[in-house]
Amino acid sequence: MPSTRTERDLLGEKQVPADVYYGVQTARALENFRITGLRIHPALVKGLVQVKKAAAQANHQLGYLPKEIADAIVQACDEILAGRLMDQFLVDPVQGGAGTSANMNANEVIANRAIEILGGQKGDYTIVSPNDHVNFAQSTNDAFPTALRLAVMERADVLNERLTALVEAFNAKAEEFDDVVKMGRTHLQDAVPIRLGQEFKAYATAVERCRRRLMQSVEGLHEVNMGATAVGTGLNADPAYPPLVIKFLNENTGRNLRQPENLVDATHSLDPFVAVSGSLKALAVALCKIANDLRLMASGPRCGLKEINLPEMQPGSSIMPGKVNPVMAEVLNQTCFLVIGLDLTVTLAAEAGQLELNVMEPVLGHALFTSIDSLANAVGLFTERCVRGITANKERCEEMVNNSVGIVTAINPIVGYKNASMVAREATLTGRPVREIVLEKGLLTKEEIDHILSPKQLTSMGIAKRLSKTK
Repeated sequence: MPSTRTERDLLGEKQVPADVYYGVQTARALENFRITGLRIHPALVKGLVQVKKAAAQANHQLGYLPKEIADAIVQACDEILAGRLMDQFLVDPVQGGAGTSANMNANEVIANRAIEILGGQKGDYTIVSPNDHVNFAQSTNDAFPTALRLAVMERADVLNERLTALVEAFNAKAEEFDDVVKMGRTHLQDAVPIRLGQEFKAYATAVERCRRRLMQSVEGLHEVNMGATAVGTGLNADPAYPPLVIKFLNENTGRNLRQPENLVDATHSLDPFVAVSGSLKALAVALCKIANDLRLMASGPRCGLKEINLPEMQPGSSIMPGKVNPVMAEVLNQTCFLVIGLDLTVTLAAEAGQLELNVMEPVLGHALFTSIDSLANAVGLFTERCVRGITANKERCEEMVNNSVGIVTAINPIVGYKNASMVAREATLTGRPVREIVLEKGLLTKEEIDHILSPKQLTSMGIAKRLSKTK
């Protein structure tokens, strides 16, 4: 049996390995686009195959594809969606031509498998053609962005699940630490007390807000430009095709996709992806801040804050024996840096369109997949290997509160700013506790200061009152 088969395209003949399911255009792409050393994302492969399946179903119903060809294409698609032939999708995620290589890779693999199903030999495109059958009523310019939208939705669902778990973990810690009073800090200086549980509740709130923002931005991807074909005018697509192919896409994927108001706009505008990337960047910023906080609160163990303990995951130094570093918080930081940088890639790619098409969609998609998948992985590990295992050093926290000058703020409304400032200055210069100085100067009774400086009073809204003389 020959080791290769001859295929032809616009540029001429080319030898393709006889046993592969891809064809001549994929083979050229493998030579031309050796950029990242990676392959197109599996979710994008799935999205492309879902597009091809729905297109075959719609085109058959409209009378443009014979039943046997449509059925073979659908069967080939179902096999790929079940996990077969994934090793045949080989093109680099960064490629020229607005994703044409990825689109043709899918067309060729599906066509050659459909040919086999119908009893033919791979490469006999008189039976099933990658262009005339699999790609009928489509252009890369509507098939690829629709597949990209489906793929981003799928990966965002995974990230959404991980974020939900992180929110739950922070809420659990908020409840666990609700009775731990510690010093709050502004400008990295002592401020006023706060409960550790309040801090962790704030982390849960921030992540939940970012999660909602992300999923709201993903909602903008539900408008797909199937039927737009090359430039948004729908040339070579039946007028009944756009709503029908979207109907089949929704049935096959369980999504709620819809036709955009303007197909020309939907074909050349990528701002919905920018919105998703922006929400990922906002999430990364929030997570970075949280990771920074946890690293600070866990600093030590002897010479830092040591308000909390992070789970020990691995030895931290090749030269300092016994050192254990906050590696899970550090890797979350680095992941967030990656995402923040990739947002610029998405922005530049989205603004680089000209006239009726933006050809930079491949790198935009690659950046989004990298961001979403990296965040999903980092958040999942951070939740399981860091947050769930955090413990509080309650005594250490209380000690710092009692020794802090910042608690003088609570007595200020009662004794006045001048007296409070005098107490704060003396406490700072002498190292003596605020409580001791207040009692020494007779500004408050022991009962009064115990009430004012109680944990609940210190960490709740309101103004402390001088106790009644008759009480």
